[in-house]
Amino acid sequence: MTDAGPAATTPASWPAAVLLAGGGSAGHVSPLLALADKLQQLRPDMGIAALGTETGLEARLVPARGYPLHMAPKVPLPRRPGPDLLRVPGRLAGAIKAAEAAIDATGAEVVVGFGGYVSTPAYLAARRRKLPIVIHEQNARPGLANRLGARMTPFVGTTFASTKLAHARRVGMPLRPEISTLDRPARRAEALQRFGLADHRPTVLVTGGSLGAKRLNEAFAARVLELSEAGIQVLHVTGNGKAFAAPDTGAGARYVVLEYADAMELGYAAADLVVARSGANTVCELSAVGLPAVYVPLPIGNGEQELNAADVVAAGGGLLVPDAELTPTWVTGTLIPLATDAGRLQSMSAAAAAVGERGGDQLLADLVAQAYAAGRAGGH
Repeated sequence: MTDAGPAATTPASWPAAVLLAGGGSAGHVSPLLALADKLQQLRPDMGIAALGTETGLEARLVPARGYPLHMAPKVPLPRRPGPDLLRVPGRLAGAIKAAEAAIDATGAEVVVGFGGYVSTPAYLAARRRKLPIVIHEQNARPGLANRLGARMTPFVGTTFASTKLAHARRVGMPLRPEISTLDRPARRAEALQRFGLADHRPTVLVTGGSLGAKRLNEAFAARVLELSEAGIQVLHVTGNGKAFAAPDTGAGARYVVLEYADAMELGYAAADLVVARSGANTVCELSAVGLPAVYVPLPIGNGEQELNAADVVAAGGGLLVPDAELTPTWVTGTLIPLATDAGRLQSMSAAAAAVGERGGDQLLADLVAQAYAAGRAGGH
């Protein structure tokens, strides 16, 4: 594991056009867009386009940000042997042709992949075209596409230091500027006013992301009055369609329920402690802005959410709580004492910030410049 190299500083250091491949989930699309914005800032005339599928989030988010999106067919790998496995080579060949067409149409000089269905054909198409490849892996446990791609290039950036991937160097997560530039103390008063919260009480932000987290929602909904009586105000973002009516807390601390926060950076500015899932984006945003957190990994999948939080938890910037243990009893016995311990929260905040990386977009852009320079020198 090595750190990313020095920044490129001249316009000639940057390719004239890049193709960014990735999509499906926010975990892939968010860093893709953050890198696109940074590259556009560094070289305003750079041609930036994305490769994705018609069914992923990128189909909506990439054009909405103003970048062209080229489509490739989705090539899922069956988990078991069967007829679908026999169809994979033909489907993959079609996806590689679509990726090659996107490279030709955009004049891309570097291909950057973020994992997901379209990344494997993008890597293979780039290798056919003898173009430099850059890889960014969001999760602590890399996916199949990036494990394959990392064998094709030395330019591999990871979000977490603990990620085991060929040629890996930690660059952190490219974050949107609203988060990477957030000054929490400076915006705290604005944030508290926005959500109708007081400035003299500890504030807990509970969020399960846009889809919500049933376990978090139910555990906290059952302890609204206890939290209020303890003097803890809560901003609870339940997820779309999952709001509940919190009991009246009277003169006690407020309990604010929202389905969605359209300015999550203000939620972060208001919070002293966060309870959340441990998706890679969430872990990186919270550590970048120095927020102590209780991470509750999804109990399904291959365990990557637990690994995502491992570095910041080991540093003392967060706690890891298994999903089954996040109960109303846990809220009463663990969360309330933690949220009212200002000294402990302050030390956790410093530990989280020490692990966090605010400049992931620049570090990944630097990796693009290094790959481009190597390609021009004849070493892909």
